[in-house]
Amino acid sequence: MSEGQVSKTYDFNSVGELDNEFQSNLLDPLESIPVGIKTPMELANDGTAGPFKMRSDLGEQIRDNFRNMLATNHGDRIMLFDFGANLEELTFELGTESSDTEAIRRIQRTTSKYMPFIALETFEPIRQPDLAGNNLAFIGILVRYNVPQLNLNNQAVEIILYTAG
Repeated sequence: MSEGQVSKTYDFNSVGELDNEFQSNLLDPLESIPVGIKTPMELANDGTAGPFKMRSDLGEQIRDNFRNMLATNHGDRIMLFDFGANLEELTFELGTESSDTEAIRRIQRTTSKYMPFIALETFEPIRQPDLAGNNLAFIGILVRYNVPQLNLNNQAVEIILYTAG
């Protein structure tokens, strides 16, 4: 610069950011923070920080964890022998009153111990015949629940316990 010119120096820190720019740069904390691994597990090929696809919606993660717990039998989890609803031995008896009652007790027991924030609503056994109606295609359950603390109502999870070929 020549000596006769007046020049001004600006500090980048003094400029700041407009409110609308600031708001557009904010991340929605409920959508952006991973809360758990998505199951069934999948590799994350989208450039995220971890090797597996993650869930960022808490309601979806609770449903995923609840479904996995219901499908788990005692002894399947290392160091947590009683984790799970242990429904496998009741599979072919589901649909009878005594078996359904036992399944409900087991689901209540494991839910109150491992996921006490879930309020169980209804239980429905599912016995689906094949297209010809002669054989059994699959056996499962449908459990409806709420999560009052998150205001999640009318949630449902379906578990297929047995599939015939």
